Amino acid sequence: MYILGLNAYHGDSSACILKDGKLIAATEEERIRRIKHWAGFPTEAIKFCLKEANISIEEVDYITISRNPSANLHKKIIHTIKKGVSLNTLINRFTNSRKVSNIKEELSSAFDIPISKIKGEVKNIEHHRSHLASAFFVSPFEEAALLSIDGFGDFTSTMTGKGKENQIVVLDNVIYPHSLGIFYTAFTQYLGFDKYGDEYKVMGLAPYGEPTYLKELEDVIFLLPNGLFELNTTYFKHAKEGVTMAWESGYPTIEAIFSDKMIEKFGKMRTKDEKLTQKHINLATSVQRMTEKIIFHILTHLHKKTGLDNLCVAGGVAQNSVANGKILKNTPFKNVYIPSAGHDAGTALGSALFFYNQELKKPRVEPIWHAYTGSKYSDLEIEVILKHEKLTKEIAKNIQYSILSDDELYKIVVDSILNAGVIGWFQGSAEFGPRALGNRSILVDPRRKDAKELLNQKIKRRESFRPFAPSILEEYVEEYFENADKVPFMEKVYPIKAEKHNIIPAVTHVDGTGRLQTVSKSTNPRYHELINTFRKKTDVPLLLNTSFNENEPIVNTPQEALNCFLRTKMDILVLGNIVVKRK
Repeated sequence: MYILGLNAYHGDSSACILKDGKLIAATEEERIRRIKHWAGFPTEAIKFCLKEANISIEEVDYITISRNPSANLHKKIIHTIKKGVSLNTLINRFTNSRKVSNIKEELSSAFDIPISKIKGEVKNIEHHRSHLASAFFVSPFEEAALLSIDGFGDFTSTMTGKGKENQIVVLDNVIYPHSLGIFYTAFTQYLGFDKYGDEYKVMGLAPYGEPTYLKELEDVIFLLPNGLFELNTTYFKHAKEGVTMAWESGYPTIEAIFSDKMIEKFGKMRTKDEKLTQKHINLATSVQRMTEKIIFHILTHLHKKTGLDNLCVAGGVAQNSVANGKILKNTPFKNVYIPSAGHDAGTALGSALFFYNQELKKPRVEPIWHAYTGSKYSDLEIEVILKHEKLTKEIAKNIQYSILSDDELYKIVVDSILNAGVIGWFQGSAEFGPRALGNRSILVDPRRKDAKELLNQKIKRRESFRPFAPSILEEYVEEYFENADKVPFMEKVYPIKAEKHNIIPAVTHVDGTGRLQTVSKSTNPRYHELINTFRKKTDVPLLLNTSFNENEPIVNTPQEALNCFLRTKMDILVLGNIVVKRK
């Protein structure tokens, strides 16, 4: 049985394919289209998944989409009547919902075949149930408490539940217009970070300040005795006026969510080119702390309600790795699982799993501990690309490549890292999710105090306050981090032990923390061996790992990796066992 799972007509559009419940392939449309957070119908991601499964669209049995236009329909109608939402907003919502209902038409057009040939039955799975399924059904837990929390999906922003074996029971939810994701996004925009998905910048900025605005934020969002929360909607525009959003054929956009009252309360908003002041930084700190407070409030009540020690979390807010790293310390839960694609891209997988496990009542498959489900290329395919490139005289003049054994490869790469090298590391299958996890990574020596300047000078050119992350051999986590657990997807931030701060300054943030990735020999033997080779020479079992890109989606193909190498000052490009250098 083949199930094609989709996240469509929303940011981070994506697709996956399951065969008898087992994940064969999953990728985000942005990786292929080369537009960050690409929104619309994931045509190219679908084609990739079908190719990996070696089937045609006619052979797919079910097509699931993580949207259900009929979910909470009566609440949508009542809200629209009571609030008098603008005509523009209503038209946008209707158009988007109609497209969700016409999946087979889109597939017919994409593959140039009659609709009658697409036998797959379309199943609409509610957005937050898809999030819950994306975490629980691939977790190692037989039974767990569940939380999905984001901006909005199907008129809901938060859903709690309980999972046991192959079934999920929803316990509670937070309905439009109340949303922790909207709270965080509104302040992200207010602080001058106006692009879709910029919330991580506020998270990176927060450790530089003090939470001096917590009292003021208590008027913006409130805790409720039932373990949930509410917004003071006078600070936001979405509840009354509606907010224009673009979710089709390109980069997603959302106009400013906050109202004039936000400016009255906190002063003039920062423009994106304006210098960050301590006031801006303190507000970022306060927003982060308030967000954590809300999350811990929800989870403490959820633990009391379920009595379970295992927790699964998904949703856009689940990308807040700082909050994630504090869950075990600030709530009664003892174990937490967060998938590699906790954001909306992961709902493609979640919708497929929800249908397979929950609705068809099929048994769960093995837990997922790696994210390597995207594009992959053999050394032979890579060399064909390089030989083609060498036909271009200008490029041929400037680069040379060699094919090495594994041992030679690890030695040359580590020697370059030790010599202040910045390495493009392209291996195996691309990661599913927003983070490079050792297959589409840029690597640097974590012991260098000038590593951030080195990277920004040679490649990244990003804000100075944003940290870089460590990939650490899982056998050495306790030696370097406090209270850290298994973190395969770089989804949690933990304190780095004080005595290690001076040893690995490049990956130690201003507050003494690091967003780590624990690297296992069983899930990524090549990356594990590279780090281990570095450890043997330095006695440090980790590397600085950042995503292989330059103000673009993470590279997906050898050609894109080569292009990035050529337009930056990267020192070495490693494509499989092929090392590319400048002459």
